[in-house]
Amino acid sequence: MESDIEESLKKRLRKSNFPLDSSRKQLEQLSGRAYAVMGEVNFMQEEDIRLETTRARFSNVLKRHSELTERLSRDSDKMVFERLQKEFDAARASQTQEIFLDGEQWNDGLLATIRERVHMEADRKAMPGDANILAAPHFQEKITYKVGSKVICCLEGARIGIQYETSFAGEPCELYHCVLESKSFLEKMTVLEHTIPFFLPVREAENDLLSSNAMKFIDHVGELLQAYVDRREQVRLIKELYGNQIGELYHSLPYHMIEFVLDDFECKVTVTLRYADLISVLPTRIRVLAWPVHQSKKFTMNRKENGNASGQPIPARLTYAEDALRTMSLPEAYAEIVLNLPRALQQIFQQRVPT
Repeated sequence: MESDIEESLKKRLRKSNFPLDSSRKQLEQLSGRAYAVMGEVNFMQEEDIRLETTRARFSNVLKRHSELTERLSRDSDKMVFERLQKEFDAARASQTQEIFLDGEQWNDGLLATIRERVHMEADRKAMPGDANILAAPHFQEKITYKVGSKVICCLEGARIGIQYETSFAGEPCELYHCVLESKSFLEKMTVLEHTIPFFLPVREAENDLLSSNAMKFIDHVGELLQAYVDRREQVRLIKELYGNQIGELYHSLPYHMIEFVLDDFECKVTVTLRYADLISVLPTRIRVLAWPVHQSKKFTMNRKENGNASGQPIPARLTYAEDALRTMSLPEAYAEIVLNLPRALQQIFQQRVPT
């Protein structure tokens, strides 16, 4: 390519009788421009290759994630749920009293009483013959305790069962179970089995809380479950209501990392949400960016002013959208974002039009 340009300039030089030095300078300028253009093209191609590689890797991760979820939700887990649910139903059916607790009524003293009951019942059944006459009437009662969205009951074999009821927008969702084993008052209680999703840190909570504060452990697990259901249902609802506007949506298993893209506008809007912990229902780290997709004049940046020599589009940060996501539920914030998006984009990109 360079030799053709040089030969063409030499022919022009012979026809016009221009000095040779001037022609060489023109040739060097043209060659420099050619190298600059080729360098810019190569840079953009490398960026595209890296983007495609990242996208392919991420797609592979999503595929493995789906396979893992399916494998960990196999029939054996469903059988455990059905068995425990039948056991909880039987315990509630045979109860002689259900006590509703609130506030200070739910305390360590009550939990100690429940633990005493399960040991008394286990000892009574372990005695030969009919030991009912040896048991005090107070401990012959089968009491179930209702604490908020938790149902606590005594199960056979020195076990304490907790059934967690979850809900969203006032509607009931899944039930979850956690069974604590209490071998003796001298030994700490342990989690014998549960139906809580594997990606929620039940074992970590057991190690940190159960031996020192069993009541706090029970409450914490309930908070983990309810927050997980809240985040999951918020995502489900925006997919159900606005699925035609959402191009891509990714999330972690516990829904504490969520990303989605809005494609139904003049810009490609990317939303990234991170939650401080697994009991949060509102995100704390939020980033909403609008990426120009139309190469029209109003979306073109002044390269010299912005130092963007490659001409790549520069995103605009939508702070009003971030504020909405920080204070509202995801469906409410989404509606607020979409309602004000056209005006916000117009204001932002009008300021970027070069004068």
